[in-house]
Amino acid sequence: MLLAFDIGNTNIVIGLFEGDRLTSHWRITSDRQKTYDEYGLLLDQLFQSCGLKRSDVDDVIISSVVPNLTDVFRTMCERYFEVAPLVVGNGLKTGMSIRYDNPKEIGADRIVNAVAAIEQYGAPLIILDFGTATTFCVINDKKEYLGGAIAPGIGISLNALVEKTAQLPKVEMTVPDKVIGKTTVSAIQSGLLYGYCGLVDGMVHRIAEELGYNEKDITVVATGGLAEGIHTHSHTITEVDQMLTLKGLLTIYHRNEKLHHTKGVKPEQKDGALC
Repeated sequence: MLLAFDIGNTNIVIGLFEGDRLTSHWRITSDRQKTYDEYGLLLDQLFQSCGLKRSDVDDVIISSVVPNLTDVFRTMCERYFEVAPLVVGNGLKTGMSIRYDNPKEIGADRIVNAVAAIEQYGAPLIILDFGTATTFCVINDKKEYLGGAIAPGIGISLNALVEKTAQLPKVEMTVPDKVIGKTTVSAIQSGLLYGYCGLVDGMVHRIAEELGYNEKDITVVATGGLAEGIHTHSHTITEVDQMLTLKGLLTIYHRNEKLHHTKGVKPEQKDGALC
């Protein structure tokens, strides 16, 4: 079985594949203070809850935007699963042309999402990931990764609002029934949720205009915590796929597994851009 980790700033999504089928998945909190032993024991508990054993894992792939946790999980995989993981980064084959000034600057999660979305939805594409940051990734009709945009995530925006004001409370991030809030709580919720719908629709319109595409010809795929809520009130999001990153990790693994030896052998990853 293939064990896949998507390590983000706020959450870590874990998936277990049997062949090409996702059989189990979990979401845990990213904690930079945890040791590899603590994460290893946590994985043991998750596995036991599903009747799985460490020995069921044949290989591991990791996508991470948190460098110190990358090292923690690399060690954990080697110690607990006796597997040297494949880490998404320089030198791996993605099967996607990247037209970014410096490809090394692109977060691994954005590359993985783009690979999965092209595989499943074709092109042209805009991929939205509602995580700690809200990211837009743009794929043209030639299936080339052009770049995108990064905005503060909804959670970050809410935290900043609460921290920088004296009387505004922290609220639950749910979509209010009406745009015009009648209470402070509903007004904040409206500004955040409907405001981000406007951000999404406005950015999609501008991206389509810049590329010279008809907006209706672009598939807009959303993933991440609040994707469903934004999708309901957005005029431009066409697909929601919460397993997008895990699917992309599976695809990248398949494109590199012939170069990657599994149990107990550390893969060689050459310096250079993703290709």
